[in-house]
Amino acid sequence: MSQQRAEQPTAQQQVTPIRYGMVGGGEGAFIGAVHRHAAALDGHYQLVCGAFSRDEANNRRTAAALSLPSSRCYANVEQMLSSEAALPVNERMQVVVIVTPNHSHVPMSLAAIAAGFHVFCEKPAGVSLAETQQLATALAASSVLYGLAHTYLGYPMVWQAREMVASGALGQLRKIFVEYPQGWLTEDLEASANKQASWRTDPVQAGPSGCMADIGTHAFGLAEFISQQRIVSLCAELSSHIEGRRLDDDGAALFKTNQGASGVLMASQVCAGEENALKIRLYGTKGGLEWQQMSPDSLVFRPQSGPIQVYRAGRGQAALSTQALQRCRLPSGHPEGYLEAMANLYQEFARAIRAGETGTATGVPGISAGLRGLAFIETVTASAASSEKWLSIADVG
Repeated sequence: MSQQRAEQPTAQQQVTPIRYGMVGGGEGAFIGAVHRHAAALDGHYQLVCGAFSRDEANNRRTAAALSLPSSRCYANVEQMLSSEAALPVNERMQVVVIVTPNHSHVPMSLAAIAAGFHVFCEKPAGVSLAETQQLATALAASSVLYGLAHTYLGYPMVWQAREMVASGALGQLRKIFVEYPQGWLTEDLEASANKQASWRTDPVQAGPSGCMADIGTHAFGLAEFISQQRIVSLCAELSSHIEGRRLDDDGAALFKTNQGASGVLMASQVCAGEENALKIRLYGTKGGLEWQQMSPDSLVFRPQSGPIQVYRAGRGQAALSTQALQRCRLPSGHPEGYLEAMANLYQEFARAIRAGETGTATGVPGISAGLRGLAFIETVTASAASSEKWLSIADVG
């Protein structure tokens, strides 16, 4: 992901919202509402249509609750793409936001790209590296943008950490610890027809991995983004702690990077009592950094020679990098969180659209992040199933 921001839009462009349609995110879904709130935060977007649910009643209720006319509420993504493409250019949607289960990400993205629409998709990009490579090929032959919702890469202090590593503040990077414990799947929720648990533990909809595909990819992406090093090999184990659960709900991996650092990655959804405790620590020859998603405004720097320093997010903080400051909306002491982090991705995606960028939007995870995530998932699952534990990750993305 480039660190350079797209050109600022003109005043006329800024007052014209970018029109988007959503696939998935109907009544009862979690992430669709998050995307809608984030897209609306800075006034860059307008929701104009959707195919929110395969359940017709749910679909219609969702559209009505969002003040959409029934004519822009579609039964499926195919109808939405064809109908929107037939509208005048200044009325049709410009971006398709995909917030459906994993198995539909690539087919829907391919269809949207073929129809000439930009795509902003939930992660992971797909359920296999092979199909994600097909998506990359289609994207390279198109003139549209593709963004991936690795929300945590929108936090200001994640960018601050990245800049400090790049500047040499830690010296030569030696060790990375990244963990993502949750507790929401501690019980057999899929047996009680919990919609989120049902599809996330279903190999048909989620793909070959559960926990690692769902949250392990966030940990992996965060480690590579901040360190700016590639994880090239790993040794992994996966577990399922609920009898009858078909996909992993817990796992860990030792890993090595292309520049000689080593690390440990842990992801679990059966850590009873945990909420959303994504955390990363990086150590070099001169000191270490620590960032926690549940306290996102703080970044702890531990120099080898000197006192511990705590960097705080907020406008006007002179010690912060330009990239971090550009992602702050409020002065220090006014917490900004998950919605603002995702809104930063949407804001950068809007700038890229207005600047005429193609492929990957500056400042937003794109197809490269998608390929890296699928290569990680496939290597983790292969390592966990193999007696030959250390495996290389495909050099993609």
